[in-house]
Amino acid sequence: MGSKNGKPVLREEDVSALSKSIGMPEAEVKDAFNTFIAEHPNGKMKPKDFREIMSSALPKKDASKMEKHVFRIYDSNNDGHVDFVEFMVVFFILSDGSSEEVLTKMFRLFDVNSDGTITKKELTRLVKDMYGLLKKDDPNVNTIDLIAKSAFAEMDKDEDGKITTEEFIAACLGEQDFSKMLANKAIDIFMEEEAAE
Repeated sequence: MGSKNGKPVLREEDVSALSKSIGMPEAEVKDAFNTFIAEHPNGKMKPKDFREIMSSALPKKDASKMEKHVFRIYDSNNDGHVDFVEFMVVFFILSDGSSEEVLTKMFRLFDVNSDGTITKKELTRLVKDMYGLLKKDDPNVNTIDLIAKSAFAEMDKDEDGKITTEEFIAACLGEQDFSKMLANKAIDIFMEEEAAE
């Protein structure tokens, strides 16, 4: 993405690269960019803009707890904004990506400090923030600590105190109960968000 006279522009090479990588016709990429720019004239979605999208998809209390986690998935370069390319790549992966691609993006939801691993503390924090959504689905769901402890044990196969992307994906794909429950709830958040748009 470039800039012309201070306004964001999508260069032809960006259109071509995005079109190839996400399998969307170039005309649709351009239309999507124009829609994005109409809503975000500087070409960047701020956390506040993101909050509005989340609020339309989730109950207010749950949206405010989850927005920072979800924003982290989109903000792949950690600059505090989501630009068009970041938005489109995540949108595509979550709508048409393989299970591994989707879970790799979901990993960023759980990796609170973006260091490439999930600690027990990070997992507990996310479970705590997701708990209202989990409880709504199943009023008899286990306690926060039990869910976090069980999911961590399922995922941390080498028992080194941290979960890698590979361990996370293996646990979620391996039908591990708590890991799958958390990953499915995280994916549900995105499906509700897309339905709200």
